[in-house]
Amino acid sequence: MRALTYHGSNDVKVDNVPDPILQELDDVILKVTATAICGSDLHMYRGKIPAMKSGDILGHEFMGEVVETGPNVTKLQKGDRVVVPFVIACGSCFFCDMDLYSACETTNPDRGSIMNKKSLRSGAALFGFSHLYGGIPGGQAEYVRVPKANVGPIKIPKNLADEQVLFLSDILPTGYQAVLNTGVGKGGSLAIFGAGPVGLMAAASARMLGVEKIFMVDHHKFRLDFAQQTYGVIPINFEECDAAEFILDHTDARGVDGVVEAVGFEAKGSAVETVMTNLKLEGSSGKALRQCIAAVRRGGTVSVPGLYAGFIHGFLFGDIFEKGIGIKAGQTHVQKHMPELLRFIEEGKLHPNAIISHRLNLSQAAEGYKMFDKKEDDCRKVVLTP
Repeated sequence: MRALTYHGSNDVKVDNVPDPILQELDDVILKVTATAICGSDLHMYRGKIPAMKSGDILGHEFMGEVVETGPNVTKLQKGDRVVVPFVIACGSCFFCDMDLYSACETTNPDRGSIMNKKSLRSGAALFGFSHLYGGIPGGQAEYVRVPKANVGPIKIPKNLADEQVLFLSDILPTGYQAVLNTGVGKGGSLAIFGAGPVGLMAAASARMLGVEKIFMVDHHKFRLDFAQQTYGVIPINFEECDAAEFILDHTDARGVDGVVEAVGFEAKGSAVETVMTNLKLEGSSGKALRQCIAAVRRGGTVSVPGLYAGFIHGFLFGDIFEKGIGIKAGQTHVQKHMPELLRFIEEGKLHPNAIISHRLNLSQAAEGYKMFDKKEDDCRKVVLTP
């Protein structure tokens, strides 16, 4: 089969690789009908994620048709059309029993990226996301093996097109959970840092939930324009002003009720932070987090769906304490949110496909990565079809 494979920093290509086979009794084999390039994929594309190996198959946003099932699969059958969550969870461990699926204790044989690990068990394995998280082949391919198929993959009604539901695999539940984690609801105020796919899904979710005032911070005009036109956000270009000061000026010098940090560890930082990161003296830029801490009101919450690893220079914990701020972060418990979000799509309350800007064949995946990485041709989101 054909699959998009990693070969080093800024080097991905579509190769012919062996077809996947059933390995466990509760596996299924999926014929992929649609897959997408995620912002998290760019971290690996840029060579920023350790424990990647040449030939690894990328991609964790995908859906398709079940073509083969293991003997212990009870919830799916051949011919079912499903969306697969990027988190692989067993459904029965201590954390899965609490609907904390990304903390599943049984699916990841590797160490994860936590630095002060001690004897802590690893969290869940992830599709297409380095050998820190199981090294499970991803879904930017013609076929993919789906472990733990009784837990997670959700059947899709025939009346919904692939593009309407594809983002249930990651960015829609990620944006939705990020907003829920802030605790901001009807009539509240929210700032979203990062107008990429997750930030846009957070804006869509916040608007659906009745959040009254939504600020969106980015430096790409085409993304801010889209967010303003589609979700009615107040756009802030951080290259033209201090974003946190702008937010304070428009909230009676108090700040917003909650902040979503949808940028992650590759946030644009200072020259000093860039040098320190390149020298491996810190894990990532803390600039976006510092702005979030400054922009949220006292007693508010900063929600962080953006990917972070390692240590951060200038993390203002004293400001968090002084303002009484809550922090909620981590990978998304996708399985928990998928059924509810599917219902919202069916009811016409969410239209996640609105953010798609480019549709390419899988054979053009390397071109899609370059375009998305460089923000060429006003690229917001790329969907690939094998």
